[in-house]
Amino acid sequence: MLWRGRRQSDNIEDERSDSGGGGGGLGGGGQFRVPIGGRTGGGGSIILVILVVLAGWYFGFDPSQILGDGSGGLSPGGGGQITEDNSSQDGGSPASDEMKQFVATVLAETEDTWTGIFKSEGLTYEDPKLVLFSGKVRSACGFASAAAGPFYCPGDHKVYLDMTFFQQLDQQFGASGEFARAYVVAHEVGHHVQNLTGIMGKFDQMRQGMSEADANQLSVRIELQADCFAGVWAHFTQQKGILEQGDIESALNAAKQIGDDTLQKKMQGYVVPESFNHGTSQQRQTWLARGFKSGKLTDCNTMSGPI
Repeated sequence: MLWRGRRQSDNIEDERSDSGGGGGGLGGGGQFRVPIGGRTGGGGSIILVILVVLAGWYFGFDPSQILGDGSGGLSPGGGGQITEDNSSQDGGSPASDEMKQFVATVLAETEDTWTGIFKSEGLTYEDPKLVLFSGKVRSACGFASAAAGPFYCPGDHKVYLDMTFFQQLDQQFGASGEFARAYVVAHEVGHHVQNLTGIMGKFDQMRQGMSEADANQLSVRIELQADCFAGVWAHFTQQKGILEQGDIESALNAAKQIGDDTLQKKMQGYVVPESFNHGTSQQRQTWLARGFKSGKLTDCNTMSGPI
């Protein structure tokens, strides 16, 4: 991805020096993530800890609430080991600074693209803020730890990202490449687009009173639409001549590696389809590719028909 030398967004809030501590769990509402469903497997306490932390990282809950560690100091480490979160120590490293520049550039590209799309529809796009944190962070949706992964909070219109997630994406899930990382940012911005257009509000209303299985199915549709919106952004990014050979394949591989079925097979050896809340690997790849191919929001209607 040819991102160096391009405009960087001013909408970055770097809280890495201020985060990483504090106790407590997630707040009562708003954070756009669905709790884990189904069961976890494992044959011992160490394996159970690993599974709980990995599950929290992906499905959006604070594993310290289950493991009893109020400090939030555990995070999934390389090679299946649980290590202390030392991301705050790396916050000022040259590699970290370059990654911040990368994230700021990707965010700027999403701003330009969505501003243009909204303008063509007679609407005004509101840029989201992107908060970089280390370890733990407080949002309008409550406390969250790095183990929960990147997330979007509709309550404050902000995307939250601990950049150690990119290393986990590469080393633990085999999804390497700059555009795989760009896809992660674009997906969360896709949730912001859903919030601005009222889609997320309707989702919150619809899931009230639903069974867990039905709410999960609705969540899958919301997540796949965010994947499609990320593809729409990639479509216009390619037109600028920014993408290099293999970039789209890198993003599609990332979508595959974080599919519900693929993650559950890795984590517990079997899948529980009724607990899916992000979509299968095939679904995530399909909708990302669909948005990329057409560049049209009308092709991202995941709320009706088969997915």
